[in-house]
Parts: sequence; structure tokens; C-alpha cells
Amino acid sequence: MDFPLPEELVALLADLDGFIDAEIVPLQQQDDNDRFFDHRREYARTDFDAGGTPRPEWEELLAEMTRRADRAGWLRYGLPEEVGGGGGSEFEMAVIREHLAARGLGLHNDLQNESSVVGNFPVVHMLLRFGTQQQRDEFLQPVLSGDLRIAFGLTEPEHGSDATWLETTAVRDGDDWVLNGGKRFNSGMHTATHDVVFARTSGEPGDARGITAFLVPTDTPGFSVDSYWWTFNMPSDHAEVSLTDVRIPSSAILGQEGAGLEAAQCFVHENRIRQAASGVGAARYCIDRSVEYARERVTFGVPLARRQAIQWPLVELHTEAEMVRELVRRTAWEMDRRPHDEISDRVSMCNYRANRLVCDAADRAIQVHGGFGYTRHAPFEHIYRHHRRYRITEGTEEVQMRKVAAHLFGFAGPDKRP
Repeated sequence: MDFPLPEELVALLADLDGFIDAEIVPLQQQDDNDRFFDHRREYARTDFDAGGTPRPEWEELLAEMTRRADRAGWLRYGLPEEVGGGGGSEFEMAVIREHLAARGLGLHNDLQNESSVVGNFPVVHMLLRFGTQQQRDEFLQPVLSGDLRIAFGLTEPEHGSDATWLETTAVRDGDDWVLNGGKRFNSGMHTATHDVVFARTSGEPGDARGITAFLVPTDTPGFSVDSYWWTFNMPSDHAEVSLTDVRIPSSAILGQEGAGLEAAQCFVHENRIRQAASGVGAARYCIDRSVEYARERVTFGVPLARRQAIQWPLVELHTEAEMVRELVRRTAWEMDRRPHDEISDRVSMCNYRANRLVCDAADRAIQVHGGFGYTRHAPFEHIYRHHRRYRITEGTEEVQMRKVAAHLFGFAGPDKRP
């Protein structure tokens, strides 16, 4: 099936661009807010005296962007109507995220913390699917308004992609549970009011069953944010968290006891396909800017665009971007029609190939632009630093390939064989 964009989606993108140009670009430019996006961006955004976390004035600018987007009806476009959303499909969201990333750096779609005029909200999708009515009533609207923030605590100091081996435990004590362990790269903890903590409640190390998700208030006694990891892409909100005899009620369980990894998969699937779409858009931006520069830049009396050493690498990237775009759109279209676990291998294909593509495209853009491309006055190093992390987070590309192999060889998926 071909995926030409429906006329109504083309019109939607035009309306979205109009909103960004009228409301978001002026906001970015006023009061020297451009410092958050030009060569000063890393320093303007980072509070080095507060552990390298984001500066409050930077996050307030992001908050104003989301408020404007929400008032205009864009922020919740990809959510169901029951929470004030626009009911946007996975296919539409993939197209939108690619479109926004292809505009380049800007307040409309920031890279460092994934804020966007059209929000992603994987935690909201997780609550809608697995939360009790009480949890939905308590969390959904406050999360969407920004009054509450829920972080995601799966990775541990000794366990990342091998989540079934996590060592954080939760032991039942009457009507409560007592958690002990630790989490690493627990993003968003500098402002989080709650953390989804995954802990083993039964079974043996390596078992997929027996891991439970808990909604833990961050002010619970024994819950400690110990430090923040300074990363390739600063500022950082990736915390080291320790849990010592953290007592919470059974009502804090998200989903079914022992089935927490199902909630985790819901979270990462939403992120993986949209990260892939953003990767295609950002790669397209890098390729287009490189082609434009090569046509203008004259060396030894002729434009760079005349040289095969410049042409051929960009041709390779241009071709791959077209192929990956079609794979992403096809997979997103299927996600609207099939259970996600049936096509999780396709989501993994999209994610690891798009993440690799955008890193290659940003690296090539730096090379084509020469010394200027290597400076922070160009956007490419920032694009590279941001998207490089996605080859590790949400499951490393090796884990994504392992998922594809399991489906390909019949060890998992709808065609699983003995």
C-alpha cells in the first residue's frame, strides 16, 4: 500500500505550521530566548550549580510553549477525546513528528527533553490502558496540565536492556508493599512528583512474569534522588535513585501484579515509533541543509555539489531516508489496526534504523559543512548528540535487532514455532 498523505492531513500540517509561525517562533525570539537554541544553548539551558539539571527559566519557556499549544488544541492531538485529545492516529502522529523534526531546531519541537507542540505523552497512554479508575481520576488531568509529573524508573545500575533481571524488589507487608533497590537514568526526577518504579514481586531473575509497576510518590520516606548523570547531551535530568524500605499501599500498583513489563512495553512502543519518525525528519533536515550548502559553497572554482565525494554519501542517505520513512509510516498505519505486540518487530526495525540514519545524516552534515559544521553555530552537533542516545535508550539497537530476529526465526510473535 502506498502512503500518499490525505488532503486533510496535508491541510493539518499547514495549519500546524501557521500556529508555530504565529505563536511559537515569536515566543522563542522574545527576551533573547534564542540563546536557548543558538551557540549558547547548552550553557543557557544548564544549571551547573544544581547538578547539571535544566535551568528554571528554560523550563518555564517550555511550559509557556505547551500552554499555548494546549490552548490552540495541538498539544493533546494524539490522545483520545476522553482526555481532551484530538484522537490522532499513530499514522498521523508519525507524520506530524517527522514534519516537526524536519523544521530543524526550535521551541516547536525541542530535542533535549522531547517537549513538542504536539505532545507524545507515553505515561498518559500507559495510564489509560493499565490504570484503575481511581488512578485515572487522580493523575490524568494533572499530568496533562503539568501539575503532576510522572517519571519512569526501569533501568538500574546493573541492569538496562536486561530488565527481567532487575534487582529492585517489592515485598508484601499486610496491605502495603515495601520496596528496596535503586534506579539509574531515572529521567525527569528533578521535578517529578511520582515515579513508576518496576520491582520484582515474585518469580526468579530472568522471568518476564513477576515484575510489578508501582506509582510511587517521590516524597515517600526512603525514596531518595542521590545524583544526576552528566551526559553527552546536557542539561541532564537523568537521576540515580535509591529506595530504602519505601512503603506504599497496594492501590499504587499500575496494572496487574506481576505483569509490569506489559505496562513498560506500552510505554516504550509509543516512544519507539515516534522517535523513529522524528529521526527521519531530523535526518531529512540534515540532508536538505547539506544539499543546499553544497550548491552554494564554491571550492577550487566550482560548487561542492559538483563533486562525487559530496554527492554520493548524500545520495545514500537520501535513499535510505526515503525507505525508512515508508517503513515508519507503514508500521504506524499497522499499529492503528493490529495489537502492538504482533508487530513489535516492525516497531524495532523502525526504531533502530531511523536512529542510526539520523546519526549518520548529522555526522555527514558536519563533514559537508566543514569547519563551520563542527561549530555550535550550526545545529548538527546538537542533533547528533540528542539522537545518539536513542541508539541506547528505549532498548539498545542490539536489543531491537534481537527482537526482530526472534520474530524472523519464529522464537516469538504471532508465528511462533516450537
